[in-house]
Amino acid sequence: MAVSSPWALELLLAAFAGGVFGAAVGALQSFALAGLVVVVGELYAMAVETVGGTPVVDVTGSIAFGPVLGPHVAFAGGAGAVAYAARKGYLDGDFDYHGAKNVTTGLGSRPDVLAVGGAFGVVGHLVAAGSGALAVPVDPVALGVVGSALAHRLALGYSVVGARPGRLLDMSQFEARAATDGGVGAVENGDHTVEPWLPYQYRWGHVAALGVAMGALGGYVAYVTASPFLAFGISVVALAFLCAGVADIPVTHHMTLPASTAALGLVDAPAAELTPTLVQKSLALGPVVLVGVVFGLVGALAGEVLQRVFYAHAETHLDPPAASIVVTSLLLGVLSIVGVFPSAVWVPTPV
Repeated sequence: MAVSSPWALELLLAAFAGGVFGAAVGALQSFALAGLVVVVGELYAMAVETVGGTPVVDVTGSIAFGPVLGPHVAFAGGAGAVAYAARKGYLDGDFDYHGAKNVTTGLGSRPDVLAVGGAFGVVGHLVAAGSGALAVPVDPVALGVVGSALAHRLALGYSVVGARPGRLLDMSQFEARAATDGGVGAVENGDHTVEPWLPYQYRWGHVAALGVAMGALGGYVAYVTASPFLAFGISVVALAFLCAGVADIPVTHHMTLPASTAALGLVDAPAAELTPTLVQKSLALGPVVLVGVVFGLVGALAGEVLQRVFYAHAETHLDPPAASIVVTSLLLGVLSIVGVFPSAVWVPTPV
């Protein structure tokens, strides 16, 4: 019998297992796998639609964004578990930042660590399910990632932001270190530690340029495929190289996702009815790319603001891209509600 309620015991157990998986293999590794499943799922859906059928399984929704690999479950569980492992002194300390931020480390099979990962996976699932049930106009998955991260900070005794209000955006101490030794490692500035989320991706001009380019790509992919998630999936798959230790890999999924969504939001049709033919009949490529650029830029800059507020001065990983997607999805939802965009595509909106 199919499970219909997000509160069903079966789904809660699945979310616990998903959080355990994220803790065992590592939060970022689980997210890269989710990106791969998004790409496969979107291509599968397009292939089935091409021959006139309906997908038998919503691979993207039920697996990549569900209790198996959903970032609100697996990534959130992994982030909570590594914060716990750092608090317990289980980590080896071979990491430039606070060990609780090391979301690329797998945590193996220690039962207490896995149980904590499972618990915070359930928290992420409940936040996302509650948001969706209330039709809050925001991405439930991204909200689940952020909600679970705030929960693990509070539950495990970490600071929520880590800096006084006047210093939340301050990167100057890190920049001073970068000028002398390449910026390796954290920088103590007296009362907190400055640890930019990505030392090679925090300068405003660099972030803005990346947002413009990735926004254009996100809009183009949506125009060609009618998929709001394919460009996002491609961005996330690239994180596998980051997991493998390749230097300076940019993180861009919080740019491509709002860009693709905004592009398709220009079409006056329900998301389930979007096809490449309909999109290309309804829109010209130029405006689509332009809208993609705008929302890619907003996503990029929002991510940078939020990493400075919630990541750089704190001790654990609160994901800046997820926080950015909360902001951009809320913006898209509100613009749809007030009639600026004909559709919010996948963003929940009140009936």
